[in-house]
Amino acid sequence: MAKRSARRPRPRRRTASRGTVQAAVASIRYIESSALLAALLEHDTAALEALQAEGRYVTSALTLAEAARAIVRARVAGRLTVAQEQAAVRGLRTFERRSFLVDVNSIVLARVGRPFPVEPIRTLDAVHLATAELLDEPPQLVTIVTRDRRVRENAQALGYAVE
Repeated sequence: MAKRSARRPRPRRRTASRGTVQAAVASIRYIESSALLAALLEHDTAALEALQAEGRYVTSALTLAEAARAIVRARVAGRLTVAQEQAAVRGLRTFERRSFLVDVNSIVLARVGRPFPVEPIRTLDAVHLATAELLDEPPQLVTIVTRDRRVRENAQALGYAVE
């Protein structure tokens, strides 16, 4: 009889469900869409620095969808040249490879339906905050990187550091 290996194959896609995200380093950086887009489309210095800081990068699958749509909208509106669009898409793909992705699942959506400390908050912003909470890490170990006022206010009220 063949002996089975105790090692399980590693998944190719890095996604998480409740309780499966563990920090490889002491600092977890949840990157919200507005900060990513500030770096990709506006070349915002503070956003670019935040995306180069040490730590484990975590984001929602929603971030990738929002960023991809924003790049398309900017190109169609004439705010980006073809070369700028290509550079933004490359930057988005690089970010995706570097980041741990958390799916928008039923647990995230259930949390979205409950109140947040600073209301009103838009649904997509609530998805980002709910995703950060899903990480199941103490807030003092997670930094929320955002340019959105409502996300910032709620993240701070929930005890997260904010950049």
